[in-house]
Amino acid sequence: MTAPAHESGEITVGGTTVHRLGFGAMRITGPGIWGEPRDRDEAVRVLRRALELGVDFIDTADSYGPYVSEELIRDALHPYPEELVVATKAGLCRTGPDAWYPVGRPEYLRQECEMSLRRLGVERIDLFQLHRIDPLVPADEQFGLLRALLDEGKVASVGLSEVSVEQIEAARAVVPVATVQNLYNVANRSSEPVLEYCDEHAIGFIPWFPIANGALSSGRGALGRVAGELGATPAQVSLAWLLERSPVVMPIPGTSTVAHLEENCAAAALRLSAEQFAALSSGT
Repeated sequence: MTAPAHESGEITVGGTTVHRLGFGAMRITGPGIWGEPRDRDEAVRVLRRALELGVDFIDTADSYGPYVSEELIRDALHPYPEELVVATKAGLCRTGPDAWYPVGRPEYLRQECEMSLRRLGVERIDLFQLHRIDPLVPADEQFGLLRALLDEGKVASVGLSEVSVEQIEAARAVVPVATVQNLYNVANRSSEPVLEYCDEHAIGFIPWFPIANGALSSGRGALGRVAGELGATPAQVSLAWLLERSPVVMPIPGTSTVAHLEENCAAAALRLSAEQFAALSSGT
């Protein structure tokens, strides 16, 4: 199969239809999501190979590096294929490896949008996401800035990250919300109410940590058993479960190697039986 990601099904985000298995571009940066990757050439190969495998949704953020991920995406893929959607985020400031601090002042978010436009080499960002709601800034001011960017044509659609149902509803009173990106995987379903809300309102749900940074690859319990039955890896089964969970789910597994990328994309072709899905859902 030349484009396995196409087996994941389709979803429309901000008026553009993409395949549901995308690529998260956090891991193509350095350790601690800080600085340049150890192997820049491999990072470029990963990005180009993702497109060859049928990926047409790439998720990044200004804070990955910071800036390194966006710059790599432009270096590897610009000019972008018409079908490719590149999503980015703003709202987390970096002071060092593994250090993340919410900053939601409207002038800061606008500045980061302008800089992302420049780094990505585009006139309009396909999907611009608020990385975190800053608790020190009135939420309506942050949502209002997203609305302004949408009205100005600087972004095509708007998303949120790590939010509750109540926060989504508050945002939607100000600006249309195309996607929500929350922590969610087969082992951590604390965002189940948010996913159910997204399902009900046809909002794309992007689960970050879809395979828990590799923690779900050990294959204990139902995950290992189903993987054995399908001749797949536990990580692949984790991704297949997410794709089966709801038609609005858009997993974005990330990696820094081509081999791991190919393994992840192959998960789109896995099909779980009703019994296997139920066993994974219940953890038995």
